[in-house]
Amino acid sequence: MTEAPTTGGLRVEVRDRVGYVTIDRPERRNALGSAEMAALVETFVRFDADDDVWAVVVTGAGDKAFSAGRDLKELAGRDSAGARPPSPMREPMRNPFEVVLECRKPTVAALNGAALGGGLELALACDVRLAADTATLALPEALRGMGAIFGSVMLPRLVPLGIAYDMLYTGRTVTADEAARWGLVNRVVPAADLPGATDEYLRTLLANAPLTIRRYKQIIQSSLHQAPAAALRLDVRPDPYSSEDRVEGVRAFAEKRAPRWRAR
Repeated sequence: MTEAPTTGGLRVEVRDRVGYVTIDRPERRNALGSAEMAALVETFVRFDADDDVWAVVVTGAGDKAFSAGRDLKELAGRDSAGARPPSPMREPMRNPFEVVLECRKPTVAALNGAALGGGLELALACDVRLAADTATLALPEALRGMGAIFGSVMLPRLVPLGIAYDMLYTGRTVTADEAARWGLVNRVVPAADLPGATDEYLRTLLANAPLTIRRYKQIIQSSLHQAPAAALRLDVRPDPYSSEDRVEGVRAFAEKRAPRWRAR
């Protein structure tokens, strides 16, 4: 296990080829201030480039909130000081949700509690969402005069359009079970079981060929709105067919043993 210093309100470590990112501000319901947003960008850029990281998990500290979203107290202070209004896609720093979305490694959000506003947007940027049965989800930006730019783009891609309109228009809070019925959450487990269920899911994921999984992610993201004929001709990398892992996978099957992946 390697552990980085806690910076920007994040606790970051690498364990058994998994990068663990914990938003560590339970006293503020794990709200995302400027420091946390910058730290998310830095962390995911680093994990994306790290060959020893094969998957990334994001969760929140404590049992109340995954993340309550943007730190509105910080934002109110900036407004009072006359700071320039925020413009998420025009800031000097990249949008952290976009960076998470583009991470080449599989990403999992473990929703240990409320995922609200920017917190839900962070979860939407991940590939898979596992939730405690006590978790709640909402995009309440319409109640605050905010924009939910990332959420308004991603939510309609993940749930039926009418559900997306309803959540965005009303800002209402939905339960983990509701979200699971729509496919917004992949799995709901008792809150006490979430860490174990997350680790079990990761073990299943890491037992499979890492280059194949990365290619799946790239092809899905590149081809989602293309015609099949065009999507099938995309030259998406990595190429598992010419990899050492493909040879190892076939050999392991023939020898009736578990493969030993190297991501090469």
